[in-house]
Amino acid sequence: MRLRLWKWYQNCLAYHPVKTQVISSGFLWGVGDVAAQYITHSAKSRLQISDADADFRINWKRVAITSTFGFGFVGPVGHFWYEGLDRFIRLKLHQQPKSLQFVATKVAADGIIFGPLDLLVFFTYMGFSMGKNVQQVKEDVKRDFLPALILEGGVWPIVQVVNFRYVPVRYQLLYVNIFCLLDSAFLSWLEQQKDAAWKQWFTSFDSLKERGGQGRL
Repeated sequence: MRLRLWKWYQNCLAYHPVKTQVISSGFLWGVGDVAAQYITHSAKSRLQISDADADFRINWKRVAITSTFGFGFVGPVGHFWYEGLDRFIRLKLHQQPKSLQFVATKVAADGIIFGPLDLLVFFTYMGFSMGKNVQQVKEDVKRDFLPALILEGGVWPIVQVVNFRYVPVRYQLLYVNIFCLLDSAFLSWLEQQKDAAWKQWFTSFDSLKERGGQGRL
């Protein structure tokens, strides 16, 4: 059964690469959001928070919104990003595939360009999808972007080193999508944490820098 599924996926990827990545990304981000909802519900239940229902109920509207992000952004943009990045580094920078320099350049480009862009689009999209205005979305991005970037920055480089070194280019998107299942759960959970106490450390750090730059009166 697994072998059949894998061959079916290979066939779809060979003949319809963009469509396959769009559909798989949307599906995985939707599943990730369901996981995030369950994690949040379980945490509230353990802490005996009053607004936690006794039974877990999936918020299908939120799943649809998150899944649409996978369909509309992660799938198509991710596909062309990883394909284009590989061609650019091989053909324009003339670096040897799988070499240390080749992998390091890919990881750096992915972490500096695509990673921050992905987070910025995610939090902006989620805010507007929830009916928030521009000012509210700006506040959400200010609150969530830096914590997510720092926390993910300790994980994704390791994931991508393995990806760029050992996974063939054709399957690198599948590899990323599998980890996006966990990443979508994390980002959905993070976005739902609102003004959680642990986030205050990041905003406090920014405030200290601002006050330091103003100098003493």
